[in-house]
Amino acid sequence: MNSCSTPSPLCYYLLMTATTTNAAVSAAEHKESVERKDGPDRKEPTYTFTEKQVSEKSEIARRFLDTRTRLNGNVEKANNFLVKRFYNIDHNSYLEGALPAKTKELMGLVASAVLRCDDCIFYHTIQAYRLGVTRAEQEESLNVALVVGGSIVVPHLRRVYELLQELYG
Repeated sequence: MNSCSTPSPLCYYLLMTATTTNAAVSAAEHKESVERKDGPDRKEPTYTFTEKQVSEKSEIARRFLDTRTRLNGNVEKANNFLVKRFYNIDHNSYLEGALPAKTKELMGLVASAVLRCDDCIFYHTIQAYRLGVTRAEQEESLNVALVVGGSIVVPHLRRVYELLQELYG
């Protein structure tokens, strides 16, 4: 069935695709997909605020969003297939599903703070704000990040608290 003489990732892939194409497996995979909420039940979240409204409210957010848009333009010009794939996965991970988009953005905020990525922290803070997450919910999420990440997170907290002040007052 398989002409590969030595195991390799490609041989494994060819072997697996040749043995998993029957209708019974496809139906089971479809059912599992729907149960995992990675099928057609996913949808775009409903935002309370637009990026423009956020930019008008916060100078920090405006600078971040403008820079992000400009730099993403450079990435798009490269027309890199793998980067496009990653962006697609990223986008789809934050859609409404078994977990609400608000929860996913707060999870992204915690992970970003623990990883000490200011761009990521600002992005998830802004997205969570746009989705109607309260300041208290964002601060509690940042508390989790501080406990998980330790004191190295504190400099990033200083910057995100400045953004939170501009967004929420």
